[in-house]
Amino acid sequence: MKAFVLGRYGSNQQITLAEMPEPLVKEDEVLIQVRAASINPVDFKIRDGQLKQVLPLRFPHIMGNDAAGVVARVGTRVTQFKPGDEVFARVDTDRMGAFAEYVAVNAAAVAPKPASCSMEEAAALPLVGLTAWQALLDLGKLQPGQRVLIHAGSGGVGTIAIQLAKHLEAFVATTTSTANVEWVKKLGADLVIDYKKASFENMLNGYDLVLDTLGGEALEKSFQVLKAGGKVISVSGPPDPQFAKHQGMNWLLQQVMGVLSFRVRRLAKKHQATYSFMFMHPDGAQLRELGALVDVGIIRPVVDQAFPFEAANAALQYVERGRAKGKVVVRIA
Repeated sequence: MKAFVLGRYGSNQQITLAEMPEPLVKEDEVLIQVRAASINPVDFKIRDGQLKQVLPLRFPHIMGNDAAGVVARVGTRVTQFKPGDEVFARVDTDRMGAFAEYVAVNAAAVAPKPASCSMEEAAALPLVGLTAWQALLDLGKLQPGQRVLIHAGSGGVGTIAIQLAKHLEAFVATTTSTANVEWVKKLGADLVIDYKKASFENMLNGYDLVLDTLGGEALEKSFQVLKAGGKVISVSGPPDPQFAKHQGMNWLLQQVMGVLSFRVRRLAKKHQATYSFMFMHPDGAQLRELGALVDVGIIRPVVDQAFPFEAANAALQYVERGRAKGKVVVRIA
């Protein structure tokens, strides 16, 4: 089969189109003939080796975390899917490989494709949808009437998180650039801050939750907008010891994570808040719930642009420039 593979850690120049063996299907897996895959910022972190402690790779490594397609074959213990079913999934962290004609995925991570979606729209949803779901519901425990700040509202996670938070009846503030202010309002944001004209930390206070997708200075300033007992959940900040422990990392790595996150955790303590680093995990049951929300019109996947499979490197370059609204998708014939 054809696949885009990473030969070694480095730049996009290390990612090439190659012939690879079709994946073997374990007894609890489904083999998906991929029709579309989407690009995520985590792809660049994986490419650059930033996550090698969490996700060590074997080279050549097939890129890609989100897939939508048709079930080609099922393992002997799989009963919930059959060949011909249209599905979508955030592929398993230990068997990435959505930028390929076929990918094998644990059946527990797979869900039926929303009937109202194209393959491209379905491929745009898994990683960002699960990130928003797990941040706002599982970790954030967001309740009706609470106030949440979602950074980068026009990004992949931001576009879904805004819609989900409004469905949960929260008051939603977000940050974005001048060009996207009116667009993110249409997604449902109650208050939109143009970061080119104003500083969010000077405009907001008394918030219950911040979903940080930026890290760095934006993460550190986020604690200023929280009320006592508020939470910052970050997908871009430094991993904390609790995350390392949850991932089963050894004592030494837990200490390293403690050092890396010390400054942020100290800020959290200063503001009587909590800080959590989140690394989304695949979950087919949650994808089913997200798909149901899509089919009734509560959540709309946002696709900025779709590239042909052969242009996957161009798609990666486009996303890396940081100008995409929503998700960028690769079509696989």
